[in-house]
Amino acid sequence: MPVNLPAIEDQVLTPIKGIRLGWAEAGIKKANRKDMLVIEIAAGSSVSGVFTLNRFCAAPVTLCKKHLAAKQGIRAMVINTGNANAGTGDVGMQDAQTTCQQLAEIMQISPEQVLPFSTGVILEHLPMDTLLAGLPKAVANLDADNWHNAAWSIMTTDVAPKAYSKTLDVNGNTVNITGMSKGAGMIHPNMATMLAYIATDANIEQSLLDEITKEITDVSFNCISVDGDTSTNDSFMIIATGQGDSPAITSREDAGFNEIYAALTEAAQYLAQCIVRDGEGATKFMTVSIQGAKTVEEAKTIGFSIGKSPLVKTAMFASDPNLGRVLAAIGYASRECASLEDLNTDSLELYFGDVLVAEKGGRAASYQEEDGQAVMDKEEIDITVKLNRGEQQATVWTCDFSYDYVRINAEYRT
Repeated sequence: MPVNLPAIEDQVLTPIKGIRLGWAEAGIKKANRKDMLVIEIAAGSSVSGVFTLNRFCAAPVTLCKKHLAAKQGIRAMVINTGNANAGTGDVGMQDAQTTCQQLAEIMQISPEQVLPFSTGVILEHLPMDTLLAGLPKAVANLDADNWHNAAWSIMTTDVAPKAYSKTLDVNGNTVNITGMSKGAGMIHPNMATMLAYIATDANIEQSLLDEITKEITDVSFNCISVDGDTSTNDSFMIIATGQGDSPAITSREDAGFNEIYAALTEAAQYLAQCIVRDGEGATKFMTVSIQGAKTVEEAKTIGFSIGKSPLVKTAMFASDPNLGRVLAAIGYASRECASLEDLNTDSLELYFGDVLVAEKGGRAASYQEEDGQAVMDKEEIDITVKLNRGEQQATVWTCDFSYDYVRINAEYRT
């Protein structure tokens, strides 16, 4: 089961003015499950996205980038689960285009105003008759208060849906933010096998939204790892409808920018952490904090070296305070970051929770095995590395490897 993941049924998900969502049980992979979502977006909204850097990126990713670049004003998104439409060549691109054309016809907009997203098995063609038949059903379900159903409809191997909502007061004006994400395996920057959508009724100018979407990604979805694999379909979108009460924000100096930026960052980090909490087979949620680095790159590299190490992750599953595995992961991080070649291991400190476990190149003199064991027995584990060589820092979120991770992935196509 997910590690301390809040139940979506207990969450109040505030509708966002200018957004309606409609789902369908299209039967793309399995019968009687929500597997298609259409998001209708009000005219004049700003829409920004960040996508996978995998060179084998899926056809929908390529088409999304093309449609965003056309600057026609995005009016709809369509998401299907069960099939990634990746590794499908020209046919896959034609299928993605056909999907946009059909939805555009139903919604009386242009195909360039539709963004397609797919997630699921790779190297198989979309069942187009089934998919296209689901589009009118999803459109018929459009409703502003459909976020709960929407979060269920984008899941693949997820055990539970993931959503977030917050209302804040910005200089006397109400700003609403609601979002959702999916992902459980094949998770690692840049980005992960994940989809995430955050919507706000704030009025954020398009070029500014483009800037902050990339920045927010780097401290949220690009800071998580379940298994070290980067997917072909990763997409993170922020929609600012401008339908709320707050005045337009066109620069970072405008009143309210800092509050809204912080709230969007909080939303993205929450949804990113939810993916890790629901990592395939996860029993532990781990926060790896690297402090005192020369650069953020150094800090992130060491964080991920620890966070994606199978030996560290299996030790966490066993609740084993195996210090050597963590130290080894720190030590080989220089393979991916040249500036770490002069890392002085005698200067760093390693903590499990608030317990100092290693310093001066070896086990801390004050360390007692039972203290480390008490930390490892918890469902949530903090690992902190103080490099003591600079002022930069980074935080990575990851989970353990359990027997169920192997089972889930061994049975993925069966």
